[in-house]
Amino acid sequence: MRVARALVDGKPDLLVETEAEEFVRLSDLCGNSPDAEKVSDVEALLATPYLLAHVQERLTQCRGDYPPARTLAELTMLAPVRCPHAIVCVGRNYLEHIREGDSPIPPYPILFSKFANTLTGSGAAVPYPSISTALDYEGEVAAVIGRTASKVRAAEALEYIAGYTIMNDISARDLQEQDLQWIRGKSLDGFAPLGPVFVTKDSVADHTSLRIETRVNGEIRQDDTLASMMWGLPDLVEFITAGITLQPGDVIATGTPSGTGAGFKPPKYLQPGDKIEVAVSGIGVLTTTIAG
Repeated sequence: MRVARALVDGKPDLLVETEAEEFVRLSDLCGNSPDAEKVSDVEALLATPYLLAHVQERLTQCRGDYPPARTLAELTMLAPVRCPHAIVCVGRNYLEHIREGDSPIPPYPILFSKFANTLTGSGAAVPYPSISTALDYEGEVAAVIGRTASKVRAAEALEYIAGYTIMNDISARDLQEQDLQWIRGKSLDGFAPLGPVFVTKDSVADHTSLRIETRVNGEIRQDDTLASMMWGLPDLVEFITAGITLQPGDVIATGTPSGTGAGFKPPKYLQPGDKIEVAVSGIGVLTTTIAG
């Protein structure tokens, strides 16, 4: 199942994709559910498991006779998750990305966080920050937690994943390098475009086969699959939840492949007017432009 969060009649709403690749409001699809009108983000949907099951049932029952539908192009997209308790990101999780940055291979996953102010939807314009001159992109697959996860073993980790979306981990490389930690370099306003949709886990046969392709103004910069990660998603969930409890709707950004702007010689940093597209097979294309 594919779920989008967007503005409908000027208000945030949750929509579900039909077999015709159009989107209907969840509340229209499940009009007889008292909770449907209250659900406007993925966190709320995951916190109401019966409603998630009801949505899947209704999609089957409708058999093409759906309520009024919209295409993604007609919608103003919002980040699928509205305000997660945690946005946990993984740095240097692809060997070739480590090599392009001349960085040492870490003995264990490098974690950092982003804040809710970074979240924005597909199609949004991210302002070029006045305090940076080295703006970069990082196309990533983001896993969304489906239930409370604490001290989870790798063997059971995927049971705690609700589904997947796409993140562009926008980074200010100069701030990242000059500070003693990565907060400013990773968490300026708009630095985590997310979307365009949330895809439930049952729609992804093998998450390791998901392919990330990042394009800047049409030029392919990144192209790799999750199979190339040094630490796979089960290992990341075990490592993170050993001491950090994750809640439904929390996000794990799994890391970026080689091909970032900083990896070119000379670097190919982003400029105002640039268009970044992060395409992930089976999920869609997350589009971001850099505003002046």
